[in-house]
Amino acid sequence: MRWRSKRLPALLLGSALVASVLGIGTVATAADPGSSAQAGSHAGHTMAVSTQASGDDPDGDGYIPAVPQVTGVTPSTQTPPPRYHKEFQANCAVTHTAPDDPIVYPGQPGKSHDHTFMGNTTTHAGSTTGSLYGGRTTCKAPADASAYWMPSLYNGDTKILPVGPQVIYYKAGVTDYTSVQPFPKGLRYVVGDPMQSADEFRRHRGFVEGWECGDSFFNVDFPASCPSRPDVQLNLRFQAPSCWDGTYLDTPDHKSHMAYPVVKPGTNDNMCPASHPVAVPMIEFKMAFPVNGDMSRVRLAGGRGYSFHYDFFNAWEERTLKALVDHCIVGGFQCDARGYDLYHPERGAVLNADYRLP
Repeated sequence: MRWRSKRLPALLLGSALVASVLGIGTVATAADPGSSAQAGSHAGHTMAVSTQASGDDPDGDGYIPAVPQVTGVTPSTQTPPPRYHKEFQANCAVTHTAPDDPIVYPGQPGKSHDHTFMGNTTTHAGSTTGSLYGGRTTCKAPADASAYWMPSLYNGDTKILPVGPQVIYYKAGVTDYTSVQPFPKGLRYVVGDPMQSADEFRRHRGFVEGWECGDSFFNVDFPASCPSRPDVQLNLRFQAPSCWDGTYLDTPDHKSHMAYPVVKPGTNDNMCPASHPVAVPMIEFKMAFPVNGDMSRVRLAGGRGYSFHYDFFNAWEERTLKALVDHCIVGGFQCDARGYDLYHPERGAVLNADYRLP
């Protein structure tokens, strides 16, 4: 049964490789939720395929089945009472940098370009669900042992690291925010592509405001200059897909098991496609880099500004994540890292003063 369930994704990946060689692009529509654009990949570029066995993928084929799998789910088409915010924050500081990527190059230290890691303090090329789970973290909530990383940013030869806890939102990406479920333990994926072109970055479903500083917004590449003031930093917001196939925790391209929502026909509502029916939190990176002034030498470890991408490896303690999702996302509140909504103090907080479940 496992071979049969893999066959279609494998054929799709093979078709993408052929299309890449031939220079054939694809156009995604609401009627084509399984297309490459919906899954977050880009015409002409293919993410590196896992080629080495790891602790979570003993046969090294890139497929990591969920246990248990989520089956029999139909994407929600409901429209609940409108709420402007349905979110909470995971505030996580930088831990270290290294040329490692436990998703794209598992068990292969030094093979990746340099990454800046946040959250779990032990993340390295050989990290697995088991090694991350329950580990130490720089996130405010000790239960969030997840690993978050992105290409390191440089100004010339100087590495520029974000200072203090960075804002990582957990939001509802679908209109029916009451249908959002917590991530399964061990889910991982890559958002964006280091090989994407400037136009692909601009058109990416995760693009929010591009690179910004001062009054300069929607930049696909780094601005030529930013105001030289202490209060000015280089910022970026980028959103992840929020629909899961319910079957795999990872796939060979590190994207096909996830998809962005599609538009419900005849409405402005967002819903998950039938191919990826499970609504999970939409992660949004909101990063701030302490650099301004002349930006001509600013670059990413993977290339120009439009090569930005990031990785997520879920290692939350399950009860805590569920409590935050249920209270803040399903409940329709704008929560901080404690699960407290300043505008609804009567609802209290999910976590105590130590950011732990009471």
